Amino acid sequence: MFMFKSDIFSIMIYINSRFKYKDEYEKFKLILSIIGIVMAVLNYSVRFRPLELSYIFLLVWYYCTLTIRESILKVNGSRIKGWWRLHHFLSTVAAGILLIWPDNEAWAMFRNQFMIFNMYISLVQYLQFRYQRGALYRLKALGERHNMDITIEGFHSWMWRGLSFLLPFLFFGYIFQLYNAYSLYKLSVTTETTWHVPVLSFMFLLLFVGNTFTLVRIIYEKFHEKVKLQYRVMSQRLSSQLLYRETEGDESPKKDE
Repeated sequence: MFMFKSDIFSIMIYINSRFKYKDEYEKFKLILSIIGIVMAVLNYSVRFRPLELSYIFLLVWYYCTLTIRESILKVNGSRIKGWWRLHHFLSTVAAGILLIWPDNEAWAMFRNQFMIFNMYISLVQYLQFRYQRGALYRLKALGERHNMDITIEGFHSWMWRGLSFLLPFLFFGYIFQLYNAYSLYKLSVTTETTWHVPVLSFMFLLLFVGNTFTLVRIIYEKFHEKVKLQYRVMSQRLSSQLLYRETEGDESPKKDE
């Protein structure tokens, strides 16, 4: 009996540590998003090469750290999609190429668009933080509840509403990635550029395709889960009604006697 209680206590500590690490991961993204949007606004307002390089180096460190943290989350049982880990690895490489892109005419033509893109991405990351943190705390409450104040049905309903709100912002961000790819491709064929421009154009295109495909797949999976949940809830309600009617039918003859 003592060993059984000890095992339960160990499992609870493990689950809480997973939630804590995931929560710290989301806070880390939020803090860096705030710093990122401030630096992007400064770079958009003032052209100062050391400030540009500092910001791009921050992006390299940020995406590299995300890749490492997500690998740890995956080892601890997170269901994070493989593409998102690859996405952050590719973003690290892209930021590294941006860091060594010479300060030439092509960069001067692209930099303001890049800063606006990063402002928007920081905004989307803030919205994702609100959604992910809400989902995290609801899942934690669902696992620790002692009554029926939170249900699976209610959680899925909230999750679908939150995701529906987030989807337009995500899709617009992916279209922005496609526009970046097109702008860089246009620069590579209309102006004299270095190798950085066509390579970055291809990487933005790759990110657009991977992000869009993965998001569409997630929408399909969530919709499929929602339909299965609704079917299960309807089946349970129908079974309860049939059981109630059968019970009433059995009790009626006894009352007549």
